[in-house]
Amino acid sequence: KQTGDTGATLTFDNVLLFHDGTNTQIGTPTVSGASVTATVVDHGRERKILIYKKKRRKGYQRKNGHRQWYTEIEIQKIKASAVKKSKAAPKKAKPKVKETAQDKE
Repeated sequence: KQTGDTGATLTFDNVLLFHDGTNTQIGTPTVSGASVTATVVDHGRERKILIYKKKRRKGYQRKNGHRQWYTEIEIQKIKASAVKKSKAAPKKAKPKVKETAQDKE
């Protein structure tokens, strides 16, 4: 569960991976300069998960339930100001060799 009322703006600075359609930047451990801005839509609780313990022939039975809190968010903007774009290595030109009279024969 995140802090903040419904409609509040959250900023996440710990971005692990960024992909802009052509280039992928993987953080080590995070991508520097990347951030995500989101708006809180709702807070709530998940459905109940039942935990049941039993030991056979001993009369031991325990039933427990758990409901996890969650925050529903809507992503507004993904910012990557300092993400470097990888460039292709420049092609090396082959040296030109002049033909001599001996090579033609």
